Amino acid sequence: MTAERSLLVLGSANMDLVVNAARHPEPGETVFGDSFTTVPGGKGLNQAVAAARMGARVSFVGAVGRDLYGDRLIELLATAGIDTTAVLRSELTTGTAHITVDGRGRNSIVVVSGANTELTPAALAQLRPEPDGWLLTQLEVPLPTVVAALAWCRRHRVRSMLTPAPVTALSEEVLAQVDLLVPNEIEAAQLAGAASPEEAARWLSRRCGDVVVTLGADGSLWARAGRIVHHEPSRRVSPVDTTAAGDTFVGVLATRLAEGAELPEAMRWASAAAAIGVTRAGASSSMPARSEVVALLG
Repeated sequence: MTAERSLLVLGSANMDLVVNAARHPEPGETVFGDSFTTVPGGKGLNQAVAAARMGARVSFVGAVGRDLYGDRLIELLATAGIDTTAVLRSELTTGTAHITVDGRGRNSIVVVSGANTELTPAALAQLRPEPDGWLLTQLEVPLPTVVAALAWCRRHRVRSMLTPAPVTALSEEVLAQVDLLVPNEIEAAQLAGAASPEEAARWLSRRCGDVVVTLGADGSLWARAGRIVHHEPSRRVSPVDTTAAGDTFVGVLATRLAEGAELPEAMRWASAAAAIGVTRAGASSSMPARSEVVALLG
């Protein structure tokens, strides 16, 4: 089954430089690592790949450098069947994410944006709107471009999904243009100034369309118009690397919504896909195929 509507993903593309170590170093401390790998990543690229592996028709809008990392990212997107026509090749270096994963699967990340900073609102001129389709975006690219993309969605009757990461203050005018906001519990609390994810979800859902807050091992919850509508439990797994769990969730969520699923069913699929992904190392490399999610769901 393929998506009835195409997905546009506007966002970052990075090369992830991943170190595995028993624990994270304290400030000023040096620790020995166990392994080092380079893995294509960036929240935009990750979400695009997650959706493509579910069978969605995906077009990616982003920027990479004219370097080996940029070449590898373009190749990965194309191999996944993702349209790269709107990917800008920049004179800046390709963005990188420097990730340390500890023995419990927890990660810390430093992002150097590089070419991603050159993704401007002008990129929207290359997009072909499909009414009632979806556009996914995040905050690893310049905020004016994200704001312009949300306004573009409203003009063209395209539904918008925003992952507010890395979290930054968003005005109520910006939130009002978001059809579906998908923060994790920390991002939701920071955006809303709330003490709990439930309180944050209720506050945010009074200011935008729907809100789905991911809660890690506690699953996810959906709020609309100031009310908690649904809680989706997580699958119990032993995590290896949680780096791309949120992006896997979002890509699968968007795919199922594009296929016409209701939010609770889309959340069920997204939760299963994220559970599979965290049992594997890497970002885009950890994302499951549709057949794996179907098998887990039974």
